[in-house]
Amino acid sequence: MTVSKKGWMEYEVTGEDAGLTVERVVRERLQVSGRMLQRLTRSKGILLNRKAPFLQRQVKAGDRVAIRITDQPSSAAVGGKAGGAEREGRVFADEPRERLPLDILYEDEHLLIVNKPAGLMVHPVGPDQSGTLVDAIAARMRERGEPEGVHPVHRLDKETSGAILVAKTGYGHQLADRVLREGSLRREYLAVACGRMAHERGTIHAPIGRDHRHKVRRRVTDRGEEAITHYEVVAAAAEATLVRVWLETGRTHQIRVHFQHIGHPLAGDAMYGGRRDLLRRQALHARRLSFAHPLTGAEISCEAPLPDDLASLTARLFDSPPI
Repeated sequence: MTVSKKGWMEYEVTGEDAGLTVERVVRERLQVSGRMLQRLTRSKGILLNRKAPFLQRQVKAGDRVAIRITDQPSSAAVGGKAGGAEREGRVFADEPRERLPLDILYEDEHLLIVNKPAGLMVHPVGPDQSGTLVDAIAARMRERGEPEGVHPVHRLDKETSGAILVAKTGYGHQLADRVLREGSLRREYLAVACGRMAHERGTIHAPIGRDHRHKVRRRVTDRGEEAITHYEVVAAAAEATLVRVWLETGRTHQIRVHFQHIGHPLAGDAMYGGRRDLLRRQALHARRLSFAHPLTGAEISCEAPLPDDLASLTARLFDSPPI
């Protein structure tokens, strides 16, 4: 049995577990990664029957093994350093210059799914930057008296709107990161591609790497990393196609690069050749995010409604698209 209370996750050892070491219980029953195990060991974040144990000690039925699941406070976490900092995979943000509203689609003790608006960066890229999604979440956690370790599990481009998964604790981050690495985080997007696409559905399988002529742009290249994008046409018009897109891999700018590669750049995507007269940002929205919760196994599925600019565009281009 696993229970969470007051910043700790506790596991009651069963008869089947008897004879396992404390370390194996922590790794296998509480799903702690090797990296997190090291951090917990250094910070005395592992207890056996409320005492710090020797990790190779064998457990017996009825023993209680507990791990600390909240991030420990730091000077940066409470606004002690200008610009914030990132340590051991955690992002700490200072007080944002203005309060940003958050559209929260799902929240529990460890995880948060937010509907990110277009134009908002996920995290700071410089020491003096504020007003990001991380800042807004950190401010909310601060107001609620929660530790301010904010961990984006995956990323969305600044001008891409929609659902993004964020971990609120280091423990939640390593659990969610495992879901991501195992390919169990299902991400579905809606996009408006320029031109009328010839096929109703398809898969784009083309490696993506850096474009060395541009510090941000990516391109399809034989020397890139494997990238696989699936799509299905939802509605079509002479000048554009509305597509449902889902990812098998998660490369930077993957959808944008792949649709440019097949001759249908996203509307509004100036970096990759999309028409700017249709929209002033790339017509890409992370519509749905779903996964089995790494602790409970419950199916989590959240849908982010289309923002006004994309809703207006699809209404203008397509006759009552089924979205």
